[in-house]
Amino acid sequence: MSVALFQPYTLRSLTVPNRVWMAPMCQYSAEMTGPNAGVAGDWHFAHYASRATGGAGLILVEATAVAPEGRISPADLGLWNDTQTEGLRRIAGFLKEHGTVPGIQIGHAGRKASTNRPWQGRGPVAPGGPGWQPVGPSPVAFDEGYPVPTELTVERIREITGRFADAARRALDAGFEVVEVHGAHGYLIGEFLSPHSNHRTDEYGGSFENRTRLALEVVDAVRSVWPEELPVFFRISATDWLEEQGWTPDETVRFAALLREHGVDLLDVSSGGNGGPAQIPVGPGYQVPFAARVKAETGLPVAAVGLITESDQAEKILANGEADAVLLGRELLRDASWPRRAARELGADVHAPSQYAWAI
Repeated sequence: MSVALFQPYTLRSLTVPNRVWMAPMCQYSAEMTGPNAGVAGDWHFAHYASRATGGAGLILVEATAVAPEGRISPADLGLWNDTQTEGLRRIAGFLKEHGTVPGIQIGHAGRKASTNRPWQGRGPVAPGGPGWQPVGPSPVAFDEGYPVPTELTVERIREITGRFADAARRALDAGFEVVEVHGAHGYLIGEFLSPHSNHRTDEYGGSFENRTRLALEVVDAVRSVWPEELPVFFRISATDWLEEQGWTPDETVRFAALLREHGVDLLDVSSGGNGGPAQIPVGPGYQVPFAARVKAETGLPVAAVGLITESDQAEKILANGEADAVLLGRELLRDASWPRRAARELGADVHAPSQYAWAI
């Protein structure tokens, strides 16, 4: 019997060996200031290398900022200079050497930038020292206790779009084969998409066409420097989970069709993160229906994410045609070798280094 979870998957000319992929998850472990700010270090190498030897088909390296002020925390990775490129090259090379496709998510945190690491309380880091003043589509704070962001001018918006292209160019130079544009979780691109955070009255605000303008311009900029034979992903929050003035599943479907026209090859479907009185019905696979709807109504390939923890659960999602791949987050933090364990449970084969072959 064929096991869907461990079948290869091809996008453009790139074939991923299986459908168990690692979701981007910030490690908040880079140096905060100085010449090595935002550079991947030993922790990042060990973290990603262990998931590659554990059998993941594709690893998306955590949200990597396209500009210093685009970091979620001062301890985030960056891709705005060549030193950072070199720090990531070692990781991408190891992943490829051990059978895992290396991917990276690039983003800008917008009004949610300059925050503490989660284990330090998450709140904002004030300007001065390692902190800075956040920017956003409108002067609307993310939440109580967070600073009001500086509203971006059209000139600054276009500068940031160029930064995404520069980061994608560096990612390619470092050896990555997939680049994902971060448009989810209430960070800058998601802030522009949602009327909850975007109160602009110019060409970047108001209508659906205007609110999606930045996202599509970023995708076009990234696609223009990314090889035709390699895929581009986009991560979306399918809903803000807000009853009024939020981004909706209907808009996600409409937007997914546009992303496909602009050269996006797969939609990574998450949800939430943009603040407000969101009521999120968290449970096993709670975001899968959003991915399934996009796939059914647009034909755009999708990856499902969110409380996917068991091998038979993941296999059912793919076998039912609800998604083309599953992205594991916290479950891969708990168990770096989850793909190898799932393969044993499902009676499938998965790539593994020779040093571990006797444990398959």
